Amino acid sequence: MNNTEENQIIAKALEILSRRVLSGQKLQSPADAIQFLTLQLAERTSEAFCVLYLSTQHQVIAFEEAFHGTIDGAAVYPREIVKAALSHNAAAVIFAHNHPSAIAEPSQADRRITDRLISALGLIDIKVLDHIIIGGTNHYSFAETGLL
Repeated sequence: MNNTEENQIIAKALEILSRRVLSGQKLQSPADAIQFLTLQLAERTSEAFCVLYLSTQHQVIAFEEAFHGTIDGAAVYPREIVKAALSHNAAAVIFAHNHPSAIAEPSQADRRITDRLISALGLIDIKVLDHIIIGGTNHYSFAETGLL
C-alpha cells in the first residue's frame, strides 16, 4: 500500500468517525473524545485550539477550531469561547489542542488559559469537562490527571 492509498483510507475513517461524533451522539467515555480528537489534530503541523460543544446529556452539538496558531502556540481568547458556547447553547465543553512537537505535556500557558476559560465559562454555568492535548499519538488529559 502506498502513501496515497493510506491517506485515502485515513481520510475516509476520519470522515466516518466525524460524522458519527458530530451527528449528536453522546460521548460514552473520555476515550471516545480522545480518539476523535487524536484523528482531528495529530497530523497538524501548527497548533490549533478546538472546542467540542456538548448538550446537558453530553451529546456533541458542534466541533470547532476556535483558534489557529504557529508551530509552538496559539492565542486563545476566552471572550470568543464564551460567545461561541452561548451561540451553541452548550451546557458543557471539552477543549483540545495539539502540540506539533508530539510532546503532549501541558505548558504553564496551557494551564493558565485552562483556568481562565473555566472561570469565564463558570460564570454562565457551562461546565468544562476536560482539556486534552494531542501530541502525535500521545495525549494528556487535564481531567485524567486531576487538573480539572
